[in-house]
Amino acid sequence: MSYEIVTDSSANLTDEMINKYDINIISLIFRVGEKEFYSYTKGVTTDNKKFYEMMRNGETISTASIDLQLCRKVFEETLKKGKDILYIGFSSALSGSYNAGALIARELQEEYPQRKIIAVDSLSASMGQGLLVYYAAEQMIHGKSIDEVKDWILNNRLNICHWFTVDDLVYLKRGGRISSTTAFVGTTLGIKPIMHVDNEGRLIPVGKVRGRRKSLEALAKQMEDTCINPRSQLVFISHGDCIEDAHTLEKLVRDKLNVKDVIINYVDPVIGAHSGPGTIALFFIGTKR
Repeated sequence: MSYEIVTDSSANLTDEMINKYDINIISLIFRVGEKEFYSYTKGVTTDNKKFYEMMRNGETISTASIDLQLCRKVFEETLKKGKDILYIGFSSALSGSYNAGALIARELQEEYPQRKIIAVDSLSASMGQGLLVYYAAEQMIHGKSIDEVKDWILNNRLNICHWFTVDDLVYLKRGGRISSTTAFVGTTLGIKPIMHVDNEGRLIPVGKVRGRRKSLEALAKQMEDTCINPRSQLVFISHGDCIEDAHTLEKLVRDKLNVKDVIINYVDPVIGAHSGPGTIALFFIGTKR
């Protein structure tokens, strides 16, 4: 093809998908104490299980958006091959990564005026962003032009549904999404929040249930209520080191909706640092977010 797709490590795509579609990944950064790590390095498997073990052990985790020099390097490697770029970035309402990438894109457009560099805000996160990238890549390999794929993303990104729950409210409290009182009471009573990503790309609490099983059932119910043509859908599930719960949710979705297939992967360390161990998220195409 005459163009390549670039996205952030926050898309949480599997290595198989990255390799199949030759997707270029710009890694976000996380820090454990004073040590800095890339969330994704091509050809290297990030030890996500160890990361979540460190969180459970109380390690201090901080995060950063994309490294500008790394972003420029990834873009230029594609441009120097004589190819255009379609950059699909992490929701600008949740991270500064998209705006940083779009800035680099504008700078490089001046240096490479013969090339086309398109930056699109996914308004999505985790494997919701990944699902959007997957559909874009499918269209690319089937011959759609860069502008056709860009237009499809803009017309369909608000149909990429994200439904989340977490197991431990302390991480949402640290991120300022809930109060200390809410976290304490919720933890004591076994309350689990139901959240989604809204049309502005923000993570918003929309409900709560008591107990882990009911929270997983609530995610499946949201899909049942709004999904489009489930039998033809590839559904994504991401998890914060709780694979058994991910498989439970997979079974609920398969039993209720007979979906085409389900892909499961870890929530990467940059997003996981804010959502915590035990995060479960379900992504699909629906009538609305």
